[in-house]
Amino acid sequence: MIKRICIFCSSSDKIDPAHFDAAEKIAFELTKAGCVIVCGGGSHGLMGKIIETSVKNGGYVIGVIPEFMRTVEWDSKDLNELIVVEDMRERKKRMIENADAIIALAGGCGTLEELMEVITLKRLGKFTKPIIILNTNGFYNHLKELLDKMINENFMNKQSIDIWKFIDSPEQIFDAISNAAQWDSDAIKFAVV
Repeated sequence: MIKRICIFCSSSDKIDPAHFDAAEKIAFELTKAGCVIVCGGGSHGLMGKIIETSVKNGGYVIGVIPEFMRTVEWDSKDLNELIVVEDMRERKKRMIENADAIIALAGGCGTLEELMEVITLKRLGKFTKPIIILNTNGFYNHLKELLDKMINENFMNKQSIDIWKFIDSPEQIFDAISNAAQWDSDAIKFAVV
């Protein structure tokens, strides 16, 4: 049963509107399904759109933000719950805690760093839930190529392809989560190539 979804995404307001549309659709679908959304808690960009859409439609959103970001008022005032942490490491840890799935929307270096850490944790069996990458307008095409290259050139084993799932539209989210390959906490036993 999918109840708690962690979303990694951009805080930029200056991006293609297609990304805002995708964020709004994802937030609406998750809210309609009764999912609790956990995100970075920012008031701008895709984070702000997800929070706004979910709360407006009766959803529950938990934001996790480091104190230093709060001092410049980056946190959304629309959140149902705000967790203030010491640093970015603690933020990631708290965001993925008890998550039933991770969804990565378009983002910058922070989003990429969060996504890469959770992929690494899954590869080592420390995280076992679905990781879904929303590839709006081909945003993550190069990342997909790089991950495939890592597998093809034996930097990661062949089973690693089951760590993540790329989708092209928000409407595919629940199918992607439901059909994600089962992953075991013993994954570290086959992590070495």
